[in-house]
Amino acid sequence: MADTTTKRQIHEMQRRVAESPLPAASTDPELTALKQRLIVERASPILFKKGFGKTSIREIAAACGMSMGQLYHYISSKDDILYLMHVYSQEMWHQHLSQAGFDEIEDPLDKLRHGLRVTIKHLSENRELYRFIFTESKYLDREHLRKALDLDDKNVVGFYRHLLSLIPGIHLREREADIAANLISYMCLFLAMRGWNLHIRGPADVDEIVDFLVEFIIRGLGLDREVDKEEA
Repeated sequence: MADTTTKRQIHEMQRRVAESPLPAASTDPELTALKQRLIVERASPILFKKGFGKTSIREIAAACGMSMGQLYHYISSKDDILYLMHVYSQEMWHQHLSQAGFDEIEDPLDKLRHGLRVTIKHLSENRELYRFIFTESKYLDREHLRKALDLDDKNVVGFYRHLLSLIPGIHLREREADIAANLISYMCLFLAMRGWNLHIRGPADVDEIVDFLVEFIIRGLGLDREVDKEEA
């Protein structure tokens, strides 16, 4: 039987992403969402290549096959695009978790392990996007950055807070749970951010590193000791 509380939490995460629209001149929400996704997809290659600060809005319009007027019909600034990259990266991650069968796992520790494994591989496979988000978000204006950090706290760190709260053997005070959830979120990026230095030759190497990271996190939380106690 699937964990309904986690299903509900993922649904809430997806709802927050869906309800984080940006002001646009277009009055058609579905068309706006479609065009904003297209803008992110078309703008990403040039942004990855040149960086956020060195890419002009005119270059982005050209990459999207739009005039400046058309582009500004769906976004109001270049910051909108970087914020939308945050939004769509979370949406993509949520969908990936669901497709990987995460919702159907009942045991909380198995759910955490599976969620970590799926997430680390997903982040690594999309490393260019996540490296860009991680390094370039410093260029966001204050309001866009506040919104992006709020989404991250609720949808990413909050995801791990929830998983930790489900595990019977772990007893963390609120502050400790917050630190642990933030640390897990950060460590999941390790392969994406540092994989270049790990001499990866193929999928087997990736699986070995992912398994090591998952168990490293589990041991760091002391959950392996809790399992040993239960088995004893």
